[in-house]
Amino acid sequence: MKTRLFDGWKARAQALCLAAVCGVMTMGFVAGVSAQDPAPAPASASAQETAAPAATEVVAPVAETTSAATASAEAAPAAEAAPVVEKGDVAWMLTSTLLVLLMVVPGLALFYGGMVRSKNVLSVLIQVATVFSLLVILWVFYGYSLAFSGEGPWIGNLDKALLKGVTLESLAATFSVGVSLPEYVFVAFQATFAGITGALIVGAFAERVRFAAVLLFSVLWFTFGYLPLAHMVWAAGGFLFEKGALDFAGGTVVHINAGVAGLLGAYFVGKRVGFGREALKPHNVTFTFVGASLLWVGWFGFNAGSNLEANAGAALAFLNTLLATAAAILGWAATEKFTKGKSSALGVASGAVAGLVGITPACGTVGPFGAIVIGLAAGVICVWGVNGLKRLLGADDSLDVFGVHGLGGIVGAILTGVFSAASLGGVKGEGYDIASQVGIQALGVGITIVWIGVVSVVSFLIAKAVFGLRVAEEAEREGLDITSHGESAYEA
Repeated sequence: MKTRLFDGWKARAQALCLAAVCGVMTMGFVAGVSAQDPAPAPASASAQETAAPAATEVVAPVAETTSAATASAEAAPAAEAAPVVEKGDVAWMLTSTLLVLLMVVPGLALFYGGMVRSKNVLSVLIQVATVFSLLVILWVFYGYSLAFSGEGPWIGNLDKALLKGVTLESLAATFSVGVSLPEYVFVAFQATFAGITGALIVGAFAERVRFAAVLLFSVLWFTFGYLPLAHMVWAAGGFLFEKGALDFAGGTVVHINAGVAGLLGAYFVGKRVGFGREALKPHNVTFTFVGASLLWVGWFGFNAGSNLEANAGAALAFLNTLLATAAAILGWAATEKFTKGKSSALGVASGAVAGLVGITPACGTVGPFGAIVIGLAAGVICVWGVNGLKRLLGADDSLDVFGVHGLGGIVGAILTGVFSAASLGGVKGEGYDIASQVGIQALGVGITIVWIGVVSVVSFLIAKAVFGLRVAEEAEREGLDITSHGESAYEA
């Protein structure tokens, strides 16, 4: 028997929810601007550096003679000039990079592929794999350099274009003084982040978009959207980095970014033929469930790998990723049971992804209790995101990229500022102010939405002018597998 507790005032409740979300973001944004300290940020403060637990300091015995003290002082600069590269860290980061690849192919490809109709499944698999591959190549050409070279507030420089200067001997810093990684490892790890973000976007306008338009949009969005945002959040000198925004593994850079771009794409490409009149059902929920499961496994590399070292910080991110996802699955399933009368497999799979998205920015700075709360919140709120909010926005976001990744990323980013406090089990102790940090988090969310919004609009307009965004209606009815790629997933 279905529960219809909200009948008669659902539309008003949904409007109030949307207004509440907008109001919280607006107040947080204003608080973030007003709370900014005009003084320079501490040398050790950064979105990532402060996210990772401090390394244990080893104190040497007190020197008994002046000569011993002098020798120690002379040895200190030499020690700083020769950072340690731990084989365990290298092995963990290579494994994490491989796990993120697992998230894309086959994880995301199956997750998205199962949710479309059978006549379009190959088109989605091809778009996911091709966009990922394209962005990984562009990352080496100029992406890595613009994201992580230079110390400008908005964008890096081209000093490392085509990986100039990156050699077997060059190193990338970690969050522990004197511990580094081979730079090639860091390049590869971050390349997978750029690739998967672009691949996430294609789910919003699946089943009716031109393949060439997807590729052109991806290049423009990557160059003018993803790279500046990655630099602002994760690179020394970046605007949000210096403000102290906490985004451990990509809540703003990856998920809100993809959600906003996807939502705008859904508007630009238009609604699918039959949307709102015909049942546009997933053709294979089993594929989607398996894809979600692979995403959960791969996400441990995504989140715990962002610690850059195989230590307690990685263990915390690992545990938080496990707990938040479990909580989100339970939250989504319970909400579906309460509002629709039944918990669905598609809902459980979507709940897992919502929890993973929600914990991404917080996994390295909150405690296990905070992770459970964030996961539960993301699971419950994203049910509204793919139902009520989707109707309010009036967009045919085919695979709910904004409802899960955009909204889940916003929830996670804001709650990161709350549950990172030591008083709530997080790692931020003395001097940490929850209200101020929530303001900074909201500032980061606001900048991400505006920046990516503008870039996406311009990029879609260019792609529309060059190729056109949408296939012909006849081609859409026949299916993109045949009309765009000349093959069929299932032979009659």
